[in-house]
Amino acid sequence: MWFSPMEAQTAPSPGRASPLMVPIRSLGANHRARIARHLLALEPHDRYLRFGFAANDAQTQRYTDSLDFERDEIFGIYNRRLDLIAMAHLAFDADSKRRDCAEFGVSVSKTARGRGYGARLFDRAAMHARNAGVGRMFIHALSENTTMLKIARKAGATVERDGSESDAHLLLLPATLDSRLTELVEEQLAQTDYRIKVHVKQFRDALGGVMARRPDARNDQRDSPK
Repeated sequence: MWFSPMEAQTAPSPGRASPLMVPIRSLGANHRARIARHLLALEPHDRYLRFGFAANDAQTQRYTDSLDFERDEIFGIYNRRLDLIAMAHLAFDADSKRRDCAEFGVSVSKTARGRGYGARLFDRAAMHARNAGVGRMFIHALSENTTMLKIARKAGATVERDGSESDAHLLLLPATLDSRLTELVEEQLAQTDYRIKVHVKQFRDALGGVMARRPDARNDQRDSPK
């Protein structure tokens, strides 16, 4: 089955609101510390599902340190406090001659689940892979990771189970002008959304500092001799 984030979307039914756009931006090496905080904050079972084994803090940190932002693509969703609440890793083969397939992995913070972020990140990664000339995207996951496998099946992937592990394979449509423009627009909107969140947070932090100093100023005025 062929898949495309654009073709897979259907028009909203009458009386039903269209899904809100989730700003998903590409992450660079300057986001490595936030990625580490996101992954280290995952509960042990969530890390087990994400990595396929019970990754401890040291192993999780090594994974973060080893991320290759030049070769692979990392996507993230930030909340208004600039906490990274969901991220996806689209990993390409280290052999530059074999960039016809890519592997997808995703993690979502516990407080941000149930909002469809995993599926949105999957669609975003599939669009990028498609535009990069990738013909097949695959997922290697534990069979008990039903949420991830459900996302893959819904996209049209073929899932093969081998005991405690499963592999999902998804064929991608060739890139089109529409798919390229859509990715460009979505990335620009996400970058703009991130910059706005940065400015808002800086303003709130500065305002919080001013408000914290005001009681001290009033106390100094009361204690000063008249």
